[in-house]
Amino acid sequence: MEKEKSLMSRSVNRRSLLKTGALAGGAVALGAGLAGTATSAFAQESKSRVTKGDIAILTFLSALEQVEADLWIQYAELGGATNQPTSSRIDLPFATGLAPAYITGLLVLDGDMPQYIADNTDDEISHHRFLNNYLQSKGAKPVDLSSHATLPPSEVKGVPQNGRLTNLKQLTIDTSWWTRYRSATKNPDLGGKFENAVPDLAKGQHPAIPVDNDDLDLDPITGKISNHLQAIANTAGFHFAFIEQGGSSLYPSLATKVTDLEVLRVLLSIGGSEIMHFQTWHDKAGNVALISDGSLTFPDLNSAVDPNNGKTGTDVADSFQTNLIMPEPTVFLDPKLEPVSIIRPTSTAQGGAVASVVSFAEDGLFLDPATGKNTGIVDVLMRLAEEADEAQRRF
Repeated sequence: MEKEKSLMSRSVNRRSLLKTGALAGGAVALGAGLAGTATSAFAQESKSRVTKGDIAILTFLSALEQVEADLWIQYAELGGATNQPTSSRIDLPFATGLAPAYITGLLVLDGDMPQYIADNTDDEISHHRFLNNYLQSKGAKPVDLSSHATLPPSEVKGVPQNGRLTNLKQLTIDTSWWTRYRSATKNPDLGGKFENAVPDLAKGQHPAIPVDNDDLDLDPITGKISNHLQAIANTAGFHFAFIEQGGSSLYPSLATKVTDLEVLRVLLSIGGSEIMHFQTWHDKAGNVALISDGSLTFPDLNSAVDPNNGKTGTDVADSFQTNLIMPEPTVFLDPKLEPVSIIRPTSTAQGGAVASVVSFAEDGLFLDPATGKNTGIVDVLMRLAEEADEAQRRF
């Protein structure tokens, strides 16, 4: 499955996605909360420093943050810390840590995983709320995608059975972010292509949360969690980083398009938080248990063996070694310049808003298990993404 070709490609538009089935949910009208977002608020744009393009970017980011909040809430419900302070400014409005056996699998990655999950969830909720409030402060309409919350959550006991925006039970995860940040010679902005760290995650469909109580059964002989449940926790570990690497690149990519300096400050400030998330999850993914579950195998990334083709050597070791979690200096802007450690990609020619929606759709986040197709939220996000990518900085 060659997800990489479209994952970072800005040239992918709604028409081509409809042809390939990535928008199989079909076209739908924008919700009332999104209609006319920028035009009505900025009929007299000359009197405001914030442009229509700025509003388009903020609107798309708020929508994507609502999607991220939805998926992180599902992770926190099952694997988040239960001892959260009641004085927290953003109280998590749901029960957390409902699946202790799942948490056991997550703890293999790091002893603080439940707290990190709760904190990441809290952050994404705050990002969506803030961006909506900021949009309203500028006379624009806030984003609410709740009408598209139709996907069934985990059936583990205690999980509210209300519809969700995202599906975490049938994921196809691109893990090429792992090798992209280790490459000293290739940059996606300059056409670089990268291998997956866990090739099996990039094919088939894999749960990152326990689907029901049966997934939580302990081994009757050892009393330990099953390899299947550990594989679910491992999958979550790599999915955490997949989600957050998108925000790490998206915010600086779109920041080059904004006009108002305060809007630029908003994007750089929230984007920095997303980078912190990615760094954390990048580190934890390297600690997954080296197990197999059916057709899914988590390889030893410290073996100096390429899990994609079996090649060996120093270059292979550098591409997969688990403790190389800081961005390796690589080519940037022009190969003639000295290599530099950077976030990558940051060019909307290869990344940007449309590419983010494509990557989320290819990940399986919006797949309706009842139809085998994406829900209508993909078309809504694509419309907002195209408007955000079309924004131009005005001097």
